[in-house]
Amino acid sequence: MDDPNPQNGAVRELDSDPASRKRFLKMAGAGGAGALALLIAACGSDDKSSSGSGSNTGSTAKSGSGSSGDSGIAQFGKGDVGIVKYALTLEYLEADFYKQAAESGMLKSKALELGKTFGEQEQQHVDALEAALKKMGQTLPDKPTGKFPLDSQDAILNLAATVENLGAAAYLGQADKIKSKEILAAALSIHTVEARHASALNQALGKTATPDGGFAKPASAAEVLKTVKPYIAS
Repeated sequence: MDDPNPQNGAVRELDSDPASRKRFLKMAGAGGAGALALLIAACGSDDKSSSGSGSNTGSTAKSGSGSSGDSGIAQFGKGDVGIVKYALTLEYLEADFYKQAAESGMLKSKALELGKTFGEQEQQHVDALEAALKKMGQTLPDKPTGKFPLDSQDAILNLAATVENLGAAAYLGQADKIKSKEILAAALSIHTVEARHASALNQALGKTATPDGGFAKPASAAEVLKTVKPYIAS
């Protein structure tokens, strides 16, 4: 589990073993096939990432999925445990954000309905990741206390879009390092929901639904934690 080499991860095995991939897709559910295809494309072999399918995709995937340069994960633990604790910490922050946003009085009508729905789904992510850690015999990470700009509906929606786009990138940035197929299936199923949240919010703000084009861009834990740091109360 603590092997840092992404070549030994679950994604590589699924890419090379059709039988294993078939079993995994049953476990991952309806969104699993598309998410796995995207992940293999973004985090595939060096010759794929350097091909003519898009220079931005290749260079970003290479920097976002490297096993040794992601210093942000170390503070949470090793291997899958560290990745799950990192993901749970982000989900704690997202669930807290939507709770505070819904209670702020700034969201109205459809925006309030959207915020409540997304908040409930982020809490489901929290519950699932907490259960995964308990099953692994691990203690839960500390819940961060969020401090968010909630001065207007526009400010809330803009931050929500930032958080959801970042969340999708965060899961993609860790997926090729995951060793357990069960954890990978959970991560991909959450990743697809984060991406759908991001798309809906992007469109609500009059922005493109898919800002990265045909292939999503991963983000390292160090990059993600740096971005969310201003929204965590010290």
